[in-house]
Amino acid sequence: MSKILVIEDEQDILSLIELNLKYAGFDVHLASDGMEGLAKAKMIRPDFIILDLMLPGMDGLDVCKELKKDFETQHIPILMLTARGEEVDRIVGFELGADDYVVKPFSVRELILRIKAVLRRKNDLGPEKIWELEGLKLDREKMIFTVDSKEVKLTSTEFKLLTELIDAKGKVLSREQLLSKVWGYDFDGYARTVDTHIRRLRKKMEPYAHLIETIRGMGYKIKTALKDNDLTE
Repeated sequence: MSKILVIEDEQDILSLIELNLKYAGFDVHLASDGMEGLAKAKMIRPDFIILDLMLPGMDGLDVCKELKKDFETQHIPILMLTARGEEVDRIVGFELGADDYVVKPFSVRELILRIKAVLRRKNDLGPEKIWELEGLKLDREKMIFTVDSKEVKLTSTEFKLLTELIDAKGKVLSREQLLSKVWGYDFDGYARTVDTHIRRLRKKMEPYAHLIETIRGMGYKIKTALKDNDLTE
């Protein structure tokens, strides 16, 4: 049974989410402000966190930032929950390491589908256990990604995005294909989410960011070997 921590200050919403998550079979824990949520996350180590952006005291972005800085909590998937729907808020959340974003008012059914999708991509990382190219190495079984032998922390979404590119074996994947494969639900209108995550992934891959290639008007692919481009002269 997956353990979910819900950090939300609006009691009606908190109760609604709790009731429906329990009905869906999750072990639910609650917090009504940022400091309490941060403390509970470190204490119970949930499998998933639903985090409201607008919280009293410590807001959701600061909570997310603290969770992603802590070695013990940085791998926990986070879904941001907020009344603000502007793209800049989504991007800031993604840049801090959030895995998904839901705008109030929301469908509880959609919320649960998104939670299941994130948990699924966290646990289903594909067939190839070890992948290596140049100075990069990804161990799916241990969920460890290294750059020049130094471990670099990836969110579950970044892991899944990277593995989908790897499993395509050099073929181009469109933004729509990546949305379907990585997010696992209808994410219509948010194709730029892929660009944001690709940008974050490239930053973490430095100095090998060039291995993820942008194919103008089509999408993205990852090089499968040096011969893809480097030995064509």
